[in-house]
Amino acid sequence: MMEETFDVVVIGAGPVGENAADRAVRGGLKTALVDHERFGGECSYWACIPSKALLRPGNALAAARRLPGVPVGDALDAAAVFERRDSFTAKGDDSGQVDWARGAGIDVRRGHARITGEREVTVDDEVVLRATHAVVVCAGSVPRTPDIPGLGEIPVWGSREATSASEVPRRLAILGGGVVGVEMAQVWARFGTRVELIITGARPLPKYPDFAGDLVAEGLVADGVRVHTNSGLVRASQVDGSAVLELPGGGTLTVDKLLVATGRRPATDGLGLESIGLAPGSPLTVDDSGQVSDVDGGWLYAAGDVTGRALLTHQGKYAARVVGDVVAARAAGEQVGAAPWSRYASTADHYAVPQVVFTDPEVASVGLAEPQDGKPHRAVDIDIAVAGSSLHADGYRGKARMVVDTEREVLAGVTFVGQDVADLLHSATIAVVGEVPLSRLWHAVPAFPTISEVWLRLLETYGL
Repeated sequence: MMEETFDVVVIGAGPVGENAADRAVRGGLKTALVDHERFGGECSYWACIPSKALLRPGNALAAARRLPGVPVGDALDAAAVFERRDSFTAKGDDSGQVDWARGAGIDVRRGHARITGEREVTVDDEVVLRATHAVVVCAGSVPRTPDIPGLGEIPVWGSREATSASEVPRRLAILGGGVVGVEMAQVWARFGTRVELIITGARPLPKYPDFAGDLVAEGLVADGVRVHTNSGLVRASQVDGSAVLELPGGGTLTVDKLLVATGRRPATDGLGLESIGLAPGSPLTVDDSGQVSDVDGGWLYAAGDVTGRALLTHQGKYAARVVGDVVAARAAGEQVGAAPWSRYASTADHYAVPQVVFTDPEVASVGLAEPQDGKPHRAVDIDIAVAGSSLHADGYRGKARMVVDTEREVLAGVTFVGQDVADLLHSATIAVVGEVPLSRLWHAVPAFPTISEVWLRLLETYGL
C-alpha cells in the first residue's frame, strides 16, 4: 500500500475542513484535505446556501406586498428560483472549491478516509497518509432518522432532497418543527404546495422563546401551511403512489412526499474511531483548542458538527480557524494553552452562538434565549414598534428580548423576531462577546429611522 507523509491530515472538505486546512497551511504546515463527496460540503450544495436561495425570493415578494404602491406579481416563478439556486451551487460541480484549495496550497485528496492508527489515515484502502503533527476530523453531521413503521416504504425527502428538488410537489408533509422544518415549510408553501407541518410540541422552534415560535407559526399559517401541534407520526404506508401518514389519535394525511426534518447527529460512523478506542456514532469530545479529549498523545483534533458543540456552519468555521492555529503553533514548539477569548480557544461556543432562522418573520438570536434558573438574570421583552419598523413595512409585527446579567450589567442574550431582523444580529453578538456594559451601550445611539431603534427601547424598558 502506498504511503505519504504530511504535517496535518484533515478529514472532511466542507467549510470547516477547508478553514482548518487553510489555517494549517498558513502556519507553514504541509496539509492534506480528504473528502469522498463534494469539496465545499453540505452547506455549499445542500444546506445553508441553496435553502437561503430558495427562501429569499418568497421573502422579497412578501416584503413588497407590505408596501403600498409597489407593483408585484401574484406568484413566484419556481423555475427561475430553481435556476438561481443552481447558480449558487454550480449544479453540484465542486471544481471551483477544489481549485481554491489547491490555490491555497492544500493537497487535495478524494476518497473515504478512515483513521487506522495513531496519526494514520487510510484512504479507500489504497493510500496511507501519515500525519507528523495532527489529524483533524471535520466530517460534519448527518440527518437523524426516526424509527417509524413504514417509513422506508413511502417517498421520503431528507434535507438534501428538499433543497435540491426542481419540481414542485402538490402535497408535502414535513415531520419536525426545527429550523429545517419551518424554513422548508415556507419555501414550498410559497411555491403553491399544500404543506402539512407535523410537530410534537405546542409550537415550532422549541429552543427559542415562545414568542418566536408563535410568530413563525402565524407566518406559516398565513402562507397556507397547516400546522399540526402536539402531534407526531405513528405509521406510514404507500397507497396508489401516495404516502398515507397516520397521526396520533387516528387522523391521517395523504401526501406526495414526506420531508423528515428531525435533527442531525455527528457523522462519526465509518471513520475508524474504534481503531483508537473511540465509539463510532458518538460526538468527538474536544476542549476549547479543538483537541480530542479521550485520545492520548495530543494528535487528534476535531471541529464543527462532528463535535456536537454548535451545529452551525459559521460556528464550525470559527472552531476550525482555532484548531488550525493551535496545530501550527504547537508544531512550531509553542506552549499553547486555551485561555478564554484567545486565538487558541473557541470560547464563543459557550456564550455567544449566533443563529438566524430565515423564515418570514425571521428569528435572529445570540446567547441565552431565557434567563437561567438560579442566575442573576432578567429578561426584557418588547414589541418591535419603532419608526424604522413602521416605515419598513405596513403592519410590521415583531418582538425583541434581551437577557441581562444583572450582577455585571451586561447582555447574556438577545432574540429578535420580525421582518429583516437578521441585520440586527451582529451588533447583538458584539455586545455579548465584548461584555459591553449597559451603561456604555446606552451611548451607542441608533440611527433614525431604522429598526435598530429597538436597542434604545430595550434599554429604556430595562430602566436606563
